[in-house]
Amino acid sequence: MNEFTEAMRQLVAGVAVVTIRDGRDDIGTTVTTFASLSADPPMVLVSLTASGYLCEVMLRQDRWAASLLSGGQAVIASRFATPGRPSARLLVAGTPHHRGHHTEAFVIDGGVAALEAETARVIPAGDHTLFLAQVLAVDYVDPSLPPLVRMRGRYKSVT
Repeated sequence: MNEFTEAMRQLVAGVAVVTIRDGRDDIGTTVTTFASLSADPPMVLVSLTASGYLCEVMLRQDRWAASLLSGGQAVIASRFATPGRPSARLLVAGTPHHRGHHTEAFVIDGGVAALEAETARVIPAGDHTLFLAQVLAVDYVDPSLPPLVRMRGRYKSVT
């Protein structure tokens, strides 16, 4: 691990799972670079590894969902972060979830919030790609749950 990567691991980041329906398949990944971009209109930003399959699909399809995980969902975050992971259908098996009304992407229940978005702009950024997106809907918000964060390579619940 280089010095820059180690420095960035010192930051606390919220954990989300981004999912998209790709024809008959469902895919998704865990991200820690997910942020509010604008309140009016509501927009978010997500950063994905440019060489990843999810990035490839999101360059073809504009609508996707993001589930902002709660403190008790570290196992879900780990499943979606594992290299070579199977279809999202297998990853959410046994986990409460539903399909988003606007995107048909999986929305994981039990997080602190979930939303559906439509990509408005794509920006190449080194070895990552930034997706700036208009929020189509906020699926749910549950402020009673602690959020899941990642710091120094570990998932933690914020209480």
